[in-house]
Amino acid sequence: MGKFSRTSGRRGAFSEINVTPMVDVMLVLLVIFMVTAPMLTTGVSLELPKGDGEVIEDADKSVDISVDSKSLIYMGDEVVKPDYLVKKVKAMQRSNKNLKVIISGDKKASYGQVIELMSLLRMAGIAKVGLKTGDLVDLEDLKK
Repeated sequence: MGKFSRTSGRRGAFSEINVTPMVDVMLVLLVIFMVTAPMLTTGVSLELPKGDGEVIEDADKSVDISVDSKSLIYMGDEVVKPDYLVKKVKAMQRSNKNLKVIISGDKKASYGQVIELMSLLRMAGIAKVGLKTGDLVDLEDLKK
């Protein structure tokens, strides 16, 4: 009766991995990310006019400025005054010489306000300023 009689009634080690707890954790994480992802988007809700243009390349190296229907100017989701905006963009341009500024104007925003903001940025020495229209961006000056 030696070694073999001792283990003949018992099962050997179970070598399969139980993936059920891992699947449960992954599903919980998926639900959490699905709920929180829409909250992570920042900015102002605008109704952009449609236009023909080319998609901007290197959009991650740009500053997005928005003008809403009440002609309030936003940098991200913060309301700013034009003079403060110019100072902030110039400071950002010092650290990134290829900085691009994209102005998004609501369809109901004052056209004059958007153009005045664009002109103010250009007079301050910020040459790469463009307008965002719908999903496309018209940035002929940025190609230079």
